[in-house]
Amino acid sequence: MALLSFLFQSKPKTATAAKERLQIIIARERNGRTGPDFLPALHKELIEVISKYTKVNADDIKISLDRQGNLEVLDVNVVLPDA
Repeated sequence: MALLSFLFQSKPKTATAAKERLQIIIARERNGRTGPDFLPALHKELIEVISKYTKVNADDIKISLDRQGNLEVLDVNVVLPDA
């Protein structure tokens, strides 16, 4: 039976990954917005994920974090190649 469970392992759920990222964002909010900058790691992850589906140049993914009062706005701009 262990062989079957090994062969048919379930893939990690997207919802679980999203939940973990949300927990990081909430913890950062509670921490007073001080801590390591997550944008370079996010940029790298986006390149990896988008590259699974289409060819994309790393320079075509722009990420910015703007502060507007007590809010932070994450802006992600991805230029996809023509078909």
